[in-house]
Amino acid sequence: MGLSAELLSRLQFAFTIAFHIIFPSFTIGLASYLAVLEGMWLKTRKPVYKNLYFFFVKIFAIAFGMGVVSGVVMSYEFGTNWSVFADKAGSVIGPLLGFEVLTAFFLEASFLGIMLFGWNKVGPTLHYIATLFVAGGTLLSAFWILSANSWMQTPAGFTTNADGVFVATDWMKVIFSPSFPSRFLHMVTAAYLTTAFVVLGAAGFLALRGKDGDGPRVMRRMAVLLIAALAPAQLLIGHESGVVAEKYQPSKVAAAEGWWTTRDGQPSLLFAVPDQKNARNDFEVGVPGFGSWIVAGDAKARVAGLDAFAPEDRPPVAITFFAFRIMVGLGLLMIAMGWWGAVLWARKKLDSAKLFHRAAVLMGASGFVSVISGWIVAEVGRQPFTIYGVLRTADSVSPVGAGGVSASLIAYLIVYAIVFSVGALYILRILTKGPESEGAPIRVTPPRPPGASLGAGAGAAGETEGARP
Repeated sequence: MGLSAELLSRLQFAFTIAFHIIFPSFTIGLASYLAVLEGMWLKTRKPVYKNLYFFFVKIFAIAFGMGVVSGVVMSYEFGTNWSVFADKAGSVIGPLLGFEVLTAFFLEASFLGIMLFGWNKVGPTLHYIATLFVAGGTLLSAFWILSANSWMQTPAGFTTNADGVFVATDWMKVIFSPSFPSRFLHMVTAAYLTTAFVVLGAAGFLALRGKDGDGPRVMRRMAVLLIAALAPAQLLIGHESGVVAEKYQPSKVAAAEGWWTTRDGQPSLLFAVPDQKNARNDFEVGVPGFGSWIVAGDAKARVAGLDAFAPEDRPPVAITFFAFRIMVGLGLLMIAMGWWGAVLWARKKLDSAKLFHRAAVLMGASGFVSVISGWIVAEVGRQPFTIYGVLRTADSVSPVGAGGVSASLIAYLIVYAIVFSVGALYILRILTKGPESEGAPIRVTPPRPPGASLGAGAGAAGETEGARP
């Protein structure tokens, strides 16, 4: 395939969305984590929760800002690179993206200032409400974005007019398309796991550097608790998402599983080398019948392979196949880490297990890799359609030349590389210093709950409510 405007536009959008999704997948979970930390501080008055809140709110502010900036670019790309898609599907996709701005973004923007700068300026209840609203806003944003994308995956509740423009006939079916519920839960759970592994990795790094104070210990326990509970649940949610995909997007499932032929008792391939040109796997290792059992509940069930679809309607198999295995493989490692940590916690060895700390550091970025791999499966597996089965990608691209697209792609690569490097390095710098050192420079005292004594909340660190440095 040559470097056509279509291919370059796909590469450009893939790059920008892969960069962008890093930040929402972190801030969605981090906003909820901040809400939990502030709630725990208000309830227990233990300074460790306050210090952790101050520590992570800095990281949240940086990641949130980078996410907003990187997300704005994609809106412009709909007009510059995908104008035909915008013209045909804008009456359906546009309102969903508009609802995201009117609800989620306005909610976040309205209360983010109070959350970041409201200490000593508003009461504790109002500040906590602001934190809850920001956390709720991130979830609302995920709701509308997943709603729009899920409609493109499994379109419903629409018709086309004489000009080929998509028109919504039932907004409830548009918003809650068949794939939306499982995909929304899958994404939100992935975001929480992403944040949990960043927190666990940071705690592990600090322990290995001899900085394992009260903050890292609380971070470690909160992360292990969440991972041990959510990682197995994510496996079940992902399975349900796969069942829905098999019903509505069988070509995607066939590509992700490496199934070239339709047959009874499809295997679950642990590894293979897909050869799209010859429509086969050059090498494969799998479990017979397990694939059919996973997607159909019957090890002998007949499940469609890629031969059920014309060659021009098949997605790129190798990319989808390997991205799916990266996502699933990391998911299994997450389950193992959660259960390992829970066992160590029960045996009172969680803080002294250096091997676990090293594994936590290695797994610190696993959530980001898993999220990006999952989106690759979703988006590459949908090809060659922008709206599955309805609008082809080749018919969605703007009538622009390859030269213009390549120039903008190079510009994005340079600018994003600089922005990402600076932002990521600064976040890593904060994380490696730890909550004790990062909490100290914040010279604002959180408001006391009504009736609390000045010394309320003295904890293991020996800090009282009015004794912040």
